[in-house]
Amino acid sequence: MLSWGPAALLALGVILTTAGVRTQRTVPLRSPLAEEVPRVLGGWHARDVAVSGAEQRIAGMSSYVLRVYEPPATATVSRPETPGAEAGAPAPSASPARAAPGWFSVYVGYYESQAQGRTIHSPRNCLPGGGWEPLTSSREQIATPLGPITVNRYLIANRELRSLVLYWYQGRGRVEANEYRVKWDLLRDQALLGRSDEALVRVIVPVQSSEEAAFRQAEQIARELVVHVDRALPARMSPRLESSRLSPSTPSAHLAGTRS
Repeated sequence: MLSWGPAALLALGVILTTAGVRTQRTVPLRSPLAEEVPRVLGGWHARDVAVSGAEQRIAGMSSYVLRVYEPPATATVSRPETPGAEAGAPAPSASPARAAPGWFSVYVGYYESQAQGRTIHSPRNCLPGGGWEPLTSSREQIATPLGPITVNRYLIANRELRSLVLYWYQGRGRVEANEYRVKWDLLRDQALLGRSDEALVRVIVPVQSSEEAAFRQAEQIARELVVHVDRALPARMSPRLESSRLSPSTPSAHLAGTRS
């Protein structure tokens, strides 16, 4: 974590307030998340999970998709126990029944705009709730068809259960894990472009044989998922900023709007 992060954000906020901020606008998705996020990932089949109105009001997202993926032979097995809003995003109410081996969950919450009281909730701050506690955390770089991206990695526990969580922020042409950097970019883009649209993307894989096996599965899911989310998100912000897009070999990939 960068020690200068809070001070830099405060300074940027003062500068942008003094300079004036452009009128904020809502930016709809290019196509629905439910259409772009595939119903089959790595051979596992999805079922949609509805988020209650109360949870949606708390999370504040404009659109979302929440799916639990299971192998075809176990697709009708009882609902798995999954971290919910305490992991930074709504999720199904957990039943005490143990999940079938191989399941995982995917959540994508999209915000057309962000304002006071309606911003993305960081999973990092929400994890220590609902019985789930973070055990370890790190950042991982993952190679994707759109270039390498950096994601947050957490190992969480609830009694004897362990799950591997990957999450990242995706929008306005960027994929980012560092939450100070996310806030910095948000303030800048609000001021210069009048845009604050962004998505939170989260993958949860239960630890069955080992943490590393769970990570390898989550890594493969993330590799595919980042491409599908990119297809749903609005185009890159402006020709001027598009010209500064990072090359695919740069770790902090800039994605949306790169297709012809």
